[in-house]
Amino acid sequence: MNLCEILHKEELTKGEIIFLLNLSDKSDQQKLFDRADEVRSIYCGEEVHLRGIIEFSNYCEQDCIYCGLRKSNYILSRYRMTPEEIIETAHVISNLGIYTIVLQSGEDNYYDTDLIAYIIYQIKQNTNAAITLSLGERGFDEYRTWKIAGADRYLLKHETASHKLYSVYHKKQKLEDRLSHLRFLKIIGYQIGSGNMIGLPMQTFEDIADDILLCKELDLDMAAFGPFIPSPNTPYQNKSAGDVNLTLRSMAVARIILKNVHIPATTALATLDDEGRIKGLNAGANIVMPDLTPSPYREQYQIYPGKKCINDNPLSCKGCLQLQIESIGRKISNSRGDSLKLTEQVKD
Repeated sequence: MNLCEILHKEELTKGEIIFLLNLSDKSDQQKLFDRADEVRSIYCGEEVHLRGIIEFSNYCEQDCIYCGLRKSNYILSRYRMTPEEIIETAHVISNLGIYTIVLQSGEDNYYDTDLIAYIIYQIKQNTNAAITLSLGERGFDEYRTWKIAGADRYLLKHETASHKLYSVYHKKQKLEDRLSHLRFLKIIGYQIGSGNMIGLPMQTFEDIADDILLCKELDLDMAAFGPFIPSPNTPYQNKSAGDVNLTLRSMAVARIILKNVHIPATTALATLDDEGRIKGLNAGANIVMPDLTPSPYREQYQIYPGKKCINDNPLSCKGCLQLQIESIGRKISNSRGDSLKLTEQVKD
């Protein structure tokens, strides 16, 4: 296959995606990253959007075998932030000039429909920020209520497009259900995000290609591709972490195929490689999602170990990120960073 021809095709076949994912020569990989960066510039511009994450509970009712928050991890010290703490943290994030707030937790039904709606409404009353929910699979009626309360986006990673692998990783959940939730969320007006993990046990290049194609089929507003990091006290604690370069190739291919979709340079990527965020931004990413959970909670959200910046002062995150982002000729956006597809609709 001719690499340069493939990189400039409008549509790629599954075989061509697999070819790009398999690139091993450093020069060829750089061509892939450069093309992804070019596509990113055309469709997303030079701004990098920040999403401030509040990890407000590490309780989880699921038992996904790769996740440090899994229900069967009895070693983990659990916590729940109060609604007042969550709302105050959101206010702090907004005051930092970060205009997307991500409310993230394990699947914790302690926070019922009304409590989440109250938190959303209060944040909306006090900030101009967009609100992304990342709460796992919840009821369809709950999604409706939270949308009415003011939620803008929902992040629900599919992890793998393989039904076989999904059933291995998630003993009590089905891939069909997860996809039906994503489709419903889009129908009722959420901007939706999903994505996979690179390097999960038994995953193949064909699986990753299917993940990228599924992201296209779902017509996502944000697609995240982060490396798997093994977590203690899980069945996968002794498995190998995902490969950084394969993660970057996956992100780059996704950018070329998905074009006008937000793609983050994930914290997991930065955890495995000190330059991970910058490498990600140079391989097609246009989003960074700093963890702004206050202490002592942020140290206890152990979805995987050694999380980047876990011991840093959350209030210093933006300044640090700004220096990194400006070092590659990009700048932090002052907007909410809504779906690029919404922007296109306005133009039309």
